[in-house]
Amino acid sequence: MDVKIDASWKEILRHEFTKPYFLQVVTHLKTEKATGAVVYPSGSLIFNAFNKTPFEQVKVVILGQDPYHGHGQAHGLSFSVPDSVPPPPSLGNIYKELHKDIGMPIPPTGNLSKWAAQGVLLLNAVLTVRANEPASHAKIGWMDFTDAVIRKISDEKKGIIFLLWGKFAQEKQVLIDETKHHVLKAAHPSPFSADKGFFGCKHFSRTNELLMMQGLDAIDWNPIS
Repeated sequence: MDVKIDASWKEILRHEFTKPYFLQVVTHLKTEKATGAVVYPSGSLIFNAFNKTPFEQVKVVILGQDPYHGHGQAHGLSFSVPDSVPPPPSLGNIYKELHKDIGMPIPPTGNLSKWAAQGVLLLNAVLTVRANEPASHAKIGWMDFTDAVIRKISDEKKGIIFLLWGKFAQEKQVLIDETKHHVLKAAHPSPFSADKGFFGCKHFSRTNELLMMQGLDAIDWNPIS
């Protein structure tokens, strides 16, 4: 199957694309399209996180759950929205923590493409969603694929910083070899839980400390230059 994904990821994940679960995902999406369902993000953006952050450039992984399900919001990067869309509540809380942690001004854009370009893999565990139906594609096979992605990163790289926010993301901790990677955990930045441990976590300054300890460039967390 010719999956439109960055060449480095295509090579690393080549065995996944022929497995029954992945073919099931493809069939499900084709069926939904044929029956008139609206699915986000658009087909060209499903693998946007991988295309923006090639495998060899990954330094940090921020794991989300599934794409935003409102019109125009999802563009294939976890927690991110296109420039024309106001930052959703969870991203607003991420910005508040960035302001507290490193003094970053609250930006007007919710587009995190600049993070992705610096090696931050903005990975949703589920890569598609039906319009206005959160978690509607949670059981069609995407979890198998993104679990394989996390395992590949864990197995074939070292020193990666995984930011696991909330119970869902933290369930993926078992896929990560913590003898050679760093796992930072906090509550989810959702308005329902941000004050239960996300605010004050200082994950952004801590991530940069860990990168610089490895001789790597820190992340410029301001999404606008």
